[in-house]
Amino acid sequence: MSRLNLAQSMWAQGIELTGGDRGLVAIVAVVALAALAIGYVLLREVLAAGQGTQKMQEIAKAVQEGAAAYLNRQFRTLGIFVVIVFALLFALPAEDWSERLGRSLFFIVGALFSAAIGYLGMWLSTRANVRVAAAANEGEGGREKAARVAFRTGGVVGMMTVGLGLFGAAIVVLAYAGAAPKVLEGFGFGAALLAMFMRVGGGIFTKAADVGADLVGKVEQNIPEDDPRNAATIADNVGDNVGDCAGMAADLFESYAVTLVAALILGTAAFGTQGLLFPLIVPAIGVVTAIIGVYITRTKPGESGLTAINRSFYISAIISAVLCTIAAFVYLPGTFAGLTGLAPERAAAEGSPAMIAAVAVIIGIVLAGVILWLTGYFTGTDYRPVKDVGKTSLTGAATVVLSGISVGFESAVYTALVIGAAVYGAFVLSGSTIVALFAIALAGCGLLTTVGVIVAMDTFGPVSDNAQGIAEMSGDVEGEGAKILTELDAVGNTTKAITKGIAIATAVLAATALFGSYKDAIDKALGGVAQGLGLSGSYEIIQPNLLVGLVIGAAVVFMFSGLAVNAVTRAAGAIVFEVRRQFRDNPGIMDGTTKPEYGKVVDICTRDSLRELATPGLLAVLAPIAVGFGLGVGPLAGYLAGAIATGTLMAVFLANSGGAWDNAKKLVEDGNHGGKGSDAHAATVIGDTVGDPFKDTAGPAINPLIKVMNLVSVLIAPAIVTLSIGESASPGVRAVIAVVAVLVIVGAVLVSKRRPTSIADDKASEDAASTTA
Repeated sequence: MSRLNLAQSMWAQGIELTGGDRGLVAIVAVVALAALAIGYVLLREVLAAGQGTQKMQEIAKAVQEGAAAYLNRQFRTLGIFVVIVFALLFALPAEDWSERLGRSLFFIVGALFSAAIGYLGMWLSTRANVRVAAAANEGEGGREKAARVAFRTGGVVGMMTVGLGLFGAAIVVLAYAGAAPKVLEGFGFGAALLAMFMRVGGGIFTKAADVGADLVGKVEQNIPEDDPRNAATIADNVGDNVGDCAGMAADLFESYAVTLVAALILGTAAFGTQGLLFPLIVPAIGVVTAIIGVYITRTKPGESGLTAINRSFYISAIISAVLCTIAAFVYLPGTFAGLTGLAPERAAAEGSPAMIAAVAVIIGIVLAGVILWLTGYFTGTDYRPVKDVGKTSLTGAATVVLSGISVGFESAVYTALVIGAAVYGAFVLSGSTIVALFAIALAGCGLLTTVGVIVAMDTFGPVSDNAQGIAEMSGDVEGEGAKILTELDAVGNTTKAITKGIAIATAVLAATALFGSYKDAIDKALGGVAQGLGLSGSYEIIQPNLLVGLVIGAAVVFMFSGLAVNAVTRAAGAIVFEVRRQFRDNPGIMDGTTKPEYGKVVDICTRDSLRELATPGLLAVLAPIAVGFGLGVGPLAGYLAGAIATGTLMAVFLANSGGAWDNAKKLVEDGNHGGKGSDAHAATVIGDTVGDPFKDTAGPAINPLIKVMNLVSVLIAPAIVTLSIGESASPGVRAVIAVVAVLVIVGAVLVSKRRPTSIADDKASEDAASTTA
């Protein structure tokens, strides 16, 4: 047996679950099923609400059909990727065929769960929007009822997110015991890959429609945002659902799954059997607190909806912290000697596993609360940053754009420091690197105990936005009902920004934990042969090749963001030309005698968003393959570090600058600085238009991007080692793999860059000809 094979045979830790252990996992599975049951109860409650007038229902029906058509086409497109990745995963090394098959099969399960969560988010939100509009129009008590329907719509998706994520992980642990972490790599990868595609595709769709509608409707025709005369309004409402509801739901689900994967991998190495099971207990507690959080969210008369939502979040977070602390001290021993499944030298380590776990989870929960406040400060209409951006509208669009960029840059620094402090705080809980990395993963699990409420907060935003759109398009909601919907829409803008901030924090914690999982995978693959082969220093930051990897990782984040924003630019250009054409060719649209062709705009958004999926997807999957096989495991570690650091700053900058521009526009529309129709309003519309692809396309897509790249690295690590050392070393094969990956990336980017702006080029020629004539 070669030294490499001998090292690989040492991977298996021989963890076997006792009857009591299996009983605990079964209880966790039952809790997950209970979350699904509660979700169904909430769903029935939402669907039981009234649907308003016939005209409101007709508009809602158009949005439902457009959203369903888009996601159905998207899933058919993504099915090709799923089949290809399934085959590639099966080809990667594993302990035995059952582990290899399980990893590949659960990749499909993770992808299906992510798709199901996204589809449910879209399906229900397109039915809840009209019900929220109808509730707001019911007179006394309408405000409270509308807010409850909107929040409980999100509660359904939140319960399904935590339920499916926890149930999938529990089933894998029951079936595979000690080998569960390797199988769960496939589960997490499937969830992350689908979420990234849904985030990118949905983000392009929604912002292409939104930008096109704003530029032609608000700026050129001077008509309201959701005026039925604008052909892009239906597409805009469809986009809210496929982007914000479906995309964010899938994003938070994969954060949930990926964090569990990292925690189980590192927990098994750090705490043995208890480390495999405790990460399941924490999110199970999160299910209980999510149920509490959803049911206690009630808006009191005269109280801001945001105040009620924030109160529920903090209450559920405190309950999670208390229950998780109790669970840590009840389930985990006070010394490492009390853990089972550890090697003797590991069992002799100093420290208290119970204390480490409890503090780590609390750090994650506190981080969620701090991020909620910090993001709310930089994007909320009640605070100075957004007010300052609003004031700059008096001097034009350029100063609005500059001030929003400034807010994004500044907020990124504070958010990154807070996240960094949480990561470092968890890391210093133990002198052992593997235990410290497990503590970071547990901090991520702690943060995600609030994920049920987070999803509810996020879905609240697009549902409220759609409700206002339906009300405005139908003309059947006036007076107090219209004011209620405007207020809920403003609250929804802030909750969306807050949940984006928390999603970024979860992404960073998950990616950092996966970074540790990558190191664990390399160490296990190398075993005792690393020192003799001179590979022990491959993680030292002073090595130039590692710095090269770091720069490449940072560059990929910039390239990915540029591709996403450019995709929105191309698609939005097509929408602008189409909406202009309809206004020009059908004069009756403006006086209300002719109905716009909504379906054409929906078709353009669908086609353009789907054709843009391949390039960012290939970049995310193939870039770490190119670096890993081309430069080695050390530079790939640097690549991941660069991607995580740059991705954190970029995601916060894009999300918060976009959120500040959006709410600055709301400030002006509420009557400040001249109100609607003023030059200041036009300036903030331009700022909001620039910010749309920032906050709803490129920014959110970075979250799954960094996790996809980390998971790809964890999955390919054994193969890189196999082809690098020992009898199986094959530099030629490594080079071929790296070159092929680079060529595919370059080809995809070139095709994307040369792609015309859909039908825009032809339409530009038509416009020029018309002007000449």
